[in-house]
Formats: sequence, C-alpha cells, structure tokens
Amino acid sequence: MNILLDLLIVLITYIYVFITILIPVQLKKRGKITKFQARKVVHLLAGLSVLTVSYFEWKWWAVIISGSLTFLVLLSSKKSKVKQLKELYESIGEEAEEQVGYLQGPFHYCLSITILVLVFVIFAPTQMYFPVAGILLMIISDTLASIIGKRYGKISIKLPWTNSKRTLEGSLSFLISGFILCFIAFTIFGVTNPITQEHISLETAIIFSLVTSVLATLVEMFSPSTWDDLTVPILTTLIIFLLTLLF
Repeated sequence: MNILLDLLIVLITYIYVFITILIPVQLKKRGKITKFQARKVVHLLAGLSVLTVSYFEWKWWAVIISGSLTFLVLLSSKKSKVKQLKELYESIGEEAEEQVGYLQGPFHYCLSITILVLVFVIFAPTQMYFPVAGILLMIISDTLASIIGKRYGKISIKLPWTNSKRTLEGSLSFLISGFILCFIAFTIFGVTNPITQEHISLETAIIFSLVTSVLATLVEMFSPSTWDDLTVPILTTLIIFLLTLLF
C-alpha cells in the first residue's frame, strides 16, 4: 500500500476544497460577488474533489475526507462560535435556511457525497463511476439548471410541494448537461479504465448516461428545493446501480 501517495492526495484534496470555499467567501465579504454567486461557486467547485476517490489505494480516505467536511458544514451556522464557520454561513446561506439556522442545502450536498462514497467503497469499489456520475449531476447540472432557469426561464413548471420555481429551460439544461457529464464519467472511469475499475463498453456507457440523466432530471424536478442536493445524487445513483444488477 502506497501510504505516502494516499496522504499526498488527501492533503491536496483538503487544500483544494478549502481554497474553493475561502475565495468565494472573501469575495462576498468584500462585495465583489453576490451571495447567490458565492454559493454557486462553492457548489460548483468544491464537490469536484470527489474525482480523487478512484485514485486512493485505500479508498476509505475518501470517506474520511467527505465525512469531516460534512461535519464542518453542519457546524456552519449563524450562532457558530467559530468565526470562519459563521462567515461561511453568512456568505452562502439562503433565506430558506434562516429557519433551520444552518446551511441545510450544503449539508445535504456534503452528506450525499459521504453516503454515496461510503456505500460504494463498501459494496462496489470497482464501480465508482456510478457515484461520480451522480455527484457530478448535483455539482454541475444542478448549478447550471439554476442559473439558466433564473436568467432565461420563461416556461414555469408549477409543483407546489417543491417550494421553488422550476422552469422547462432549467430542466432541459439539467438533462442535456447531465447526459454529457455522465458520459464523461462512465467513459473515463469505465470505458477507458485508466484505474482499477470494472470495464464497461462504450454502448453501455451511452445507455447508462441516458438513463441516469433522465432519472436525475425527474428526481430534481419533483424534489423540494432544500432537499434536492440529497435526493438527486443518492436516488439517481442507487436506482441506476440497482437496474444494472437486475438487467
């Protein structure tokens, strides 16, 4: 076991995550970007650290990293006694999170990554392309759908229980970007197989990508806005994985 290489990846991962959080927070404090922009930058960049999971020889490092970050986000609240954690809440917290008093969305975001990484490290360590695809959907497609929906959304999709405004334009951007992201994940980690992962064919990668992106779009559309960071990656990933076991 190459412990030194694993520790180096751990160090790089933590540094990367803290940088992707620190910079948007500081820019928000100085009035350079809005709270919405700061939140989306953190949402978009921090989760990309999941791409390192397949490179650990001892993959439990990925669980430790995601778990520790989930705990820190949970402690980030308006009443936190730690200055940096309170500033994080003030910089990216949404109005809907005022009632709960902590970063509910980002906590669900981190928790979903931890759950998926844990499940696949235990049960399917050679098929990490499934959680990677699901997490990329949450990280990038969800962010893109939110931006497109707010700026260009004209056709509303009224679903009262979601507590948010969905648009056809936003959902279509989620679907299209989701397919592309899933195809990239399944191709890099499954088809070309540069690391120790179970090989899949290009045709299988296309089918997986199509089914996963459609599932994720539907789950995102019907999920309450404060819960979609939890429901989208977990439900989508587990459903597509179970389907592969059945068929």
